[in-house]
Formats: sequence, structure tokens, C-alpha cells
Amino acid sequence: MTTFQKREEGFEKKFAHDEELRFKAMARRNKMLGLWAAGQLGKSGPDADAYAKSVILADFEEAGDDDVLRKVKGDFDAAGLAIGEQQIRVAMDELLAKAIADIRDNG
Repeated sequence: MTTFQKREEGFEKKFAHDEELRFKAMARRNKMLGLWAAGQLGKSGPDADAYAKSVILADFEEAGDDDVLRKVKGDFDAAGLAIGEQQIRVAMDELLAKAIADIRDNG
């Protein structure tokens, strides 16, 4: 194997690893967001866990965060909660940072 091939293989492995960590961080962020939103909606216990799973699944509708934001905002609106998109986005950003730190610290 040439040096170029070894470097290329190394870059491919790093990319795959980074993508796996990104996926895990987003899934963890979405679960934490779902639990946060469930609390805002007055859900607890198994209902909160089920809601968090629905937020995780919402992320598979399209690329990016808009599908998750739309789901949570729609549920807040349906419940009559005055929690805006900006507040949800702030929670998403804070929880993503926490998810990344958790994965880095605990795997």
C-alpha cells in the first residue's frame, strides 16, 4: 500500500468516525430536547420517554433541524404554550453542546 493510499484510508476512517459521533450527538440532543419539551407539555415518566422518541424519529423526515423544530413548535402551539422558535433553537444549541460533551466524556 502506498503512502497516499494509507493517508486516504486514514481520512476515510476519520470521516466515518466523525459522522458516527455526529449522528450520536444529534440523536442524544434530540432525546434531551424531547424530554425538555415533554416537561414543558406537562408529560412525565413513560409519556415523556415516548414523546422524546417521537422527537428523535421526527429528525428522520428531512435533513437539518427544521423537522425537529417544526414538530416541537407544532406541539407547543397545539398545547397553547407561548414558546417561540428562538427559544426552541436556543435549547437545541445548548443541548447539542451538552450531548457532544457527554459523548466526549463518556463515549
